[in-house]
Amino acid sequence: MSEIFEAVMVICFGLSWPLSVYKSWKSRTAKGKSLFFEIFIWLGYVSGITGKLITQNLTYVFIVYIINIVMVSVDICLYIRNIRLDKLADQNS
Repeated sequence: MSEIFEAVMVICFGLSWPLSVYKSWKSRTAKGKSLFFEIFIWLGYVSGITGKLITQNLTYVFIVYIINIVMVSVDICLYIRNIRLDKLADQNS
């Protein structure tokens, strides 16, 4: 039963990442984003994944952790891209 509650928590928390990735892609700016926030979230997912690996409790929840960390990683990469685009825009103005 605890696996179900953990899955619901991770799924609910992870639902925002596809939207964040889409917004980062379309906006082409890093304004309003926090790299530190995303890194802390990423570290949280790494901790969850590590906990699952240490306890060898690899259930379907593990897959959700992987999906979420991939989405956060993509958003971090887009943040870095958007920082460069912001700098280029500032130079051209």
